[in-house]
Amino acid sequence: MKRVVVTGMAGISSLGSDWPTIAAAMRAGKTGIRRMDDWAQYQDLNTLLAGPIPDFALPAHYTRKQTRSMGRVAKMSVLASEYALADAGLLGNPLIQNGSMGVAYGSSIGSTDAVREFGYALIEKDVNGLSANSYLRMMSHTSAVNIGVYFGLKGRVIPTSSACTSGSQGIGYAYEAIKYGQQLMMIAGGAEALCPTEAMVFDTLYATSTQNDAPHTTPRPFDAHRDGLVIGEGAGTLILEELEHALARGARIHAEIVGFACNSDGAHVTRPETATMEVAMRLALANAGLNASDIGYVNAHGTATDQGDIAESQATYRVFGEQIPFSSLKGYFGHTLGACGALEAWMTIEMLNRGWYAGNVNLDTVDPACGALDYLPVAGRELNCQYAMSNNFAFGGINTSLILRRGQDVLATTPHLNAT
Repeated sequence: MKRVVVTGMAGISSLGSDWPTIAAAMRAGKTGIRRMDDWAQYQDLNTLLAGPIPDFALPAHYTRKQTRSMGRVAKMSVLASEYALADAGLLGNPLIQNGSMGVAYGSSIGSTDAVREFGYALIEKDVNGLSANSYLRMMSHTSAVNIGVYFGLKGRVIPTSSACTSGSQGIGYAYEAIKYGQQLMMIAGGAEALCPTEAMVFDTLYATSTQNDAPHTTPRPFDAHRDGLVIGEGAGTLILEELEHALARGARIHAEIVGFACNSDGAHVTRPETATMEVAMRLALANAGLNASDIGYVNAHGTATDQGDIAESQATYRVFGEQIPFSSLKGYFGHTLGACGALEAWMTIEMLNRGWYAGNVNLDTVDPACGALDYLPVAGRELNCQYAMSNNFAFGGINTSLILRRGQDVLATTPHLNAT
């Protein structure tokens, strides 16, 4: 079986599109959460909070012909992938167009402006508002398809549309495609475009934060006074590559993906099951050939919902015990749904390589019902970790766990590279 490394990575978020900018905001305790005054027009919508990306626009080199099949979610996906390919030194390289590179990418849904066009047609019995590209912008695999078309990829296409695990499944399935010799390289990740309908989904479940006049104080993952999640948006892309191929072309190694697991609760569509969350983490450790004691940090899903935070933290405690450093990044960006697994994996790699780990913003008092873990303070912490785990959990009872190894340790344990 092949070893799989990350040679490029990038993301677009409400706090910026590069790690130094994002990290500086995190260190200062700043978040991307804002009050969405225009959402007040929706009767009985309780939450007016979100983590929007301000002034998002594609660069001028994107032509109308290239973007006519792209809604906002596909545009973010393609741009994040362009940045990641450039970071990998593969942008414009003919290697990516000969079939050796595929794409595994997901979102919860396509662009909802196109959904609205079809809804109008059904309600008004009038199809004049539809165009030849309406479905292409709406379809659940719009991100994966548009990435493949824009960059001329001829490898396999794996769309992952599984709500909050879309991004982590994309990375995991890309890892497996390379590990088992089906592809040399993969573009992997996930994205989500902000829409009030996404807030409405959780609002009907009484799972959204209503601190509308104090957006900087919420969401509050694992806090005793949390009152629900906040929706965000963004895109995250990793370029995965077979290790020997990456070394042969002199690529920079950001990290190695050493373990992945995905399972399902098989119990309830929206109620998280702590037992199967635990199983997913243990399966990832087994897949990586590691013990729990090898993991130096766990990046939490941590949505700030009542049941979810308790179930996840208790599962993490049973696997790792109370000494494991543990933090959720959703306090900074909100819940970016299909993007969160990819954005959080990217940021976990950045933290692994730089030795500073972001803390839990807005966490003042840990809910006593949550697992007894080492919840990192908002100031973050300097840590020397070789391995980190990043977990995500989705509607439908879908659980994912990724294990990442920092780049310097990959290089240090590759004997033929050291010999040169």
